[in-house]
Amino acid sequence: MSRVLIVGAGLTGSVCACLLRRELPQKIKIVVWDKSRGAGQQESDVSYPIACSLWGRMATSRSPTDSACTVDLGAQYITATPHYARIHQSFYEELLAHGILSPLVSSVEGMMSREEGLTNYVTPKGVSSIVKHYLKESGAEVFYDRHVTHVYRRGACWEVCRKDGEPEHFDAVVLTMPVPQILQLQGDVGSLMAVPQREQLEAVSYSSRYALGLFYPPHTSIPVPWAAKYICGSPCIRFIAIDNKKRNTESSDCGPSMVVHTSVPFGVEHLEEEKERVQPLIMDELQRLMPGLPQPASSKCQKWRYSQVTRSVADCPGQMTLLSEPLLVCGGDGFTHSNFDGCIESALKVFQVLKSSL
Repeated sequence: MSRVLIVGAGLTGSVCACLLRRELPQKIKIVVWDKSRGAGQQESDVSYPIACSLWGRMATSRSPTDSACTVDLGAQYITATPHYARIHQSFYEELLAHGILSPLVSSVEGMMSREEGLTNYVTPKGVSSIVKHYLKESGAEVFYDRHVTHVYRRGACWEVCRKDGEPEHFDAVVLTMPVPQILQLQGDVGSLMAVPQREQLEAVSYSSRYALGLFYPPHTSIPVPWAAKYICGSPCIRFIAIDNKKRNTESSDCGPSMVVHTSVPFGVEHLEEEKERVQPLIMDELQRLMPGLPQPASSKCQKWRYSQVTRSVADCPGQMTLLSEPLLVCGGDGFTHSNFDGCIESALKVFQVLKSSL
């Protein structure tokens, strides 16, 4: 039985693990490592409490005082084009059948995706529920606080080293972290890359931004006609959502939650600053845009260094195989595009490589 390591518990890694379990259940043992302390914190620079589940950018944070009050800090909704709704139909149908996705019915001001043929979905239980579903279906052994530092070839297998732990050996390794983190790996990874491959990876770029989650006490009123809104003209804020209203899960027993995403220029300008210095700047601008907004009971500020891919790997849709025997393959939205379907597409491509190899 082959032992396969997937590095990164985000959407690509979790879907790939699920596909392996469903099609090769007797041939492989699946192990998932993630560097976070309890969820897939691929993109984040900051530590966080257990109440925050960061599965790549599928990030849902929970109020420290009310477990029923949550806010999505990363992906906000999923847009299915007619093309992907058709070729990824089974994925959408499965998530809809399990109540993980539901149609977006709330008002989003400034949304560009009301075009004909596009369908928008939200996640009633939080966007992290998508990744949790696939990891559960995969039956994988999932380990957190496993920060991979070195990958060495040892004959017909890989020796994978991590911070604060003993090396382990695997028959195949899948790397789904952001491309800059792949390039930072020590060991034999760099020497295995052909010059064109390294150049392709070094050309990948990401946008950066902050997300601020705000939690309010029960019965707090936020009197706006929309559930979410794209902001124009602000140097700081690009998107605001009343998250439980956006998900159509408002309850009198649970206070509202709000998420604020900054603009990319603001994120880049303040990227190397501590979140404690950045959060007041975001709050000041939010109060200017929404005068009279009540004070939150608690908050969560998240820095996304690798928010969205602005330039993906060229001429390499879905995956990049660095070595066939033993198999070392890279995947993730850096090899496609930054949305749900991009991650699904990459997972399918990586899975096909694994299936052929194993």
